[in-house]
Amino acid sequence: MARAATNAVRVCMGVQAGEKVVIVTDEAREHIGHALAAECEQAEAPVRVLRIEDYIKRPAESLPDRFIHDIDDFEPDVSFYAAQSLEGELQKFRGPYMNHILYDRAKPLRHGHMVDIDDRCMEEGMTADYEAIARLTFKVNEIVKDARLIEVQAPSGTDMRATLDPSRLRWHPCPGIYHRPGEWGNLPEGETFTSPASLEGYLGAEVIGDYFSNRYGVLDTPMKLEVAGGRVRKVIHPDEELQGDMERYLREYPNGDRAGEFAIGTNVAVKHLIGNMLQDEKIPGVHVAFGHPYPEETGADWDAPSHCDFVTTRSTIKVDGQYLMKDGEFVL
Repeated sequence: MARAATNAVRVCMGVQAGEKVVIVTDEAREHIGHALAAECEQAEAPVRVLRIEDYIKRPAESLPDRFIHDIDDFEPDVSFYAAQSLEGELQKFRGPYMNHILYDRAKPLRHGHMVDIDDRCMEEGMTADYEAIARLTFKVNEIVKDARLIEVQAPSGTDMRATLDPSRLRWHPCPGIYHRPGEWGNLPEGETFTSPASLEGYLGAEVIGDYFSNRYGVLDTPMKLEVAGGRVRKVIHPDEELQGDMERYLREYPNGDRAGEFAIGTNVAVKHLIGNMLQDEKIPGVHVAFGHPYPEETGADWDAPSHCDFVTTRSTIKVDGQYLMKDGEFVL
């Protein structure tokens, strides 16, 4: 835990002596929040830990004014979000918090987003060599940034084609090292992503995002999505309750079923799925999210308040006809 906290605070976020750090945590992840705080203190960086339950009942239905006041009054340079994801909080609490610290301030914060972080993520994904992950991430990004077509197959039932538009839609590398104001990423980290112009075929997902990851973990049977014209046309899963929940989630907002993110994971320290999307989406391979397309990073000209990731493992990936990965292993 201490080694992971050192990675997060000193390597990934580059916290220096005298910089102020705010850590948002909750009852379930408070021990991780305090591990990060202890590392900040070792770095001689003043730190303030805010527990969500001290401000509002969970799931949070809004972003409390007192919560924002306590952050702004502290005047932090760096933020960590180390708390659970609960249903509805992405739209009503977590998303507005991110907008405030990244886009509503004259000086945006550096931010480490550790939603649903747990002990295993700290012990595995957060103890990786982030200098090496950064090098691999930028290398993969260089290969895919001008691509027009990426084809993906996987044993989960995945057989899809992503059409890309590099003249309009950018790839955004997430190396796990964020040392400048306004830079942010999920920790554990390691991926590069874009917003696809379109997506066709079938996606077999072994782990699904937002609050579903926390609720269902690794699925015994992959969820299969039929995608056409960049939108989910059909959800297939033997658990009718899960299938129904996903269908409602994807239809809740006008663009909730639209492919917003197409990503390639690059954290080679992650070897197995653990049922936690924060780490699982970084496993070498492909994940796709429907909903919010990160327009600030990708250049997408549309948006949605929801965002749900779907991870498939042991991917075989072709980039404009050339292999990038075979059965989950990079071919570089």
